[in-house]
Amino acid sequence: MRPIATTRSATGIPTGRLAVWWVIASEIVIFGGLLGSYIMHRIGHPEFGGYAAHTNTVAGAFNTFVLLTSSLSAVLAHKAAEAKDGPKAFKFLWLTFLGGLVFLTVKSFEWHHEISEGFTITRNAFWSFYYCAAGLHACHIIGGMIIMAIISFDVKQNKELQRVELIGLYWHFVDVVWIFLFPLLYIAK
Repeated sequence: MRPIATTRSATGIPTGRLAVWWVIASEIVIFGGLLGSYIMHRIGHPEFGGYAAHTNTVAGAFNTFVLLTSSLSAVLAHKAAEAKDGPKAFKFLWLTFLGGLVFLTVKSFEWHHEISEGFTITRNAFWSFYYCAAGLHACHIIGGMIIMAIISFDVKQNKELQRVELIGLYWHFVDVVWIFLFPLLYIAK
């Protein structure tokens, strides 16, 4: 039996889904402010293009592929959950988790190289924006991975299958944020 808080809603939208959309809306404000500040600052500072030339575009492109692939496995997890196949959804959730882990591993090697080359958060405004935006994004990936791991064990037993959709919505948001970060931080040189 599901708790009443997950079944009632004045909007007709399940409470969990509505809550996730509220979280995403608040995150859009946070990332929107950060990226808006970055864009406005960059317009006034053409030297940002030279600093961006030191980012690893291949690593960024690979991570884009990894996140888009992990979004596919999140969709497949949702499809399996809708079909009431918890064990299959469990496997796809862990593939999505693995995508997040690969992303973070590549990002850690990338940051290690950049920092060892002297491109630290205090070097200039570009690197401050770069590390803040990419770091905030990485924190969101870690949070999504933790939630995914926690819910996966109930999902495996065909419990709380609606949570697969909810973590999937969040994961897709994290991917969309990266779709904005990648060109702004890596490609626009």
